Amino acid sequence: PSSDCVIAEQLCLSDSTCNATYRTLENCALAKTRLLSLDHDSKVRCLNAELDLGNSSLLHCRCHRRMKRQEHCLRIFWTVHSSVTDGYFNLETSPYENPANEEHWKTDYNKLAALVSGKNCSQFAGDATNPCLRATHVCNLSKKCFRLRTDYASICTKGAGSEDACDRRKCHRGLRNFFEKVPEDFTKRILFCPCQDEFCGERRRKTIVPDCSFQYNTKPNCLWLLDSCLEDHICKSRLADFQQNCQPVDMSPDGCSLHNHGACLQAYMGMIGTPMTPNYVSNSSVEVSLWCTCENSGNQKEKCDQILGMFESNKCL
Repeated sequence: PSSDCVIAEQLCLSDSTCNATYRTLENCALAKTRLLSLDHDSKVRCLNAELDLGNSSLLHCRCHRRMKRQEHCLRIFWTVHSSVTDGYFNLETSPYENPANEEHWKTDYNKLAALVSGKNCSQFAGDATNPCLRATHVCNLSKKCFRLRTDYASICTKGAGSEDACDRRKCHRGLRNFFEKVPEDFTKRILFCPCQDEFCGERRRKTIVPDCSFQYNTKPNCLWLLDSCLEDHICKSRLADFQQNCQPVDMSPDGCSLHNHGACLQAYMGMIGTPMTPNYVSNSSVEVSLWCTCENSGNQKEKCDQILGMFESNKCL
């Protein structure tokens, strides 16, 4: 069976039985999107349709983080797995391929070192105490890294200081483009550069262009942020991926259930450019958080704290 959901959908639609089942699931997913409450019979019909897929390639398909038709692929995945989000909090199932299967996206630091050593060392003078500045200069050596970083920076700084003039949606799209299309050799170094002083830390924090992509004039409730995320196929998918790969476990020596910190960092980077974009909270620490609060959460305070805690107190991350 094909592991690509776009191909799996094409195969299903060419089979009359599978096609009918899939159309039922599409109606179920559409009802959820429009927040229509399903009666008991409808819920049973939706669940049975998912079970009827049996060993169909649709049931086991996944998407790739850098594929061209990513949004279409993710829509297919959540159509087939719409019951997974019932009674949310834990999405559990990531629609993305296991990072272990994506070898070509692993960081090749030897290649990067060769690239840097081939340049005039004076070009990096003064960077020794500011790894974030150095990482930016290294990015500038790559046409793609320089172009996509310049693109999102220009979009995200338009109307700085005036929330009305900031097009957050475009800014987020620019950030996603940068982190999806630029090799991780460059993006990891810019985002996770180790700092010893506040000047470096401030540069690292502003990688996310906080005034537009991260901060609002007032902090929204984290439950509102979650709702915004679940309405967006990309954000919901990135959140599911983050939950799967950054699942903290107190009993584990490294605090991480999968013991795969590379996959967790990749999943964290995937959250940037979504309604739940995280960032460093200050220029003097490596603590990260969402821009939201759990005040006035009523009887959902525990759930709200859980959302915030995924980033603020996640030992795995």
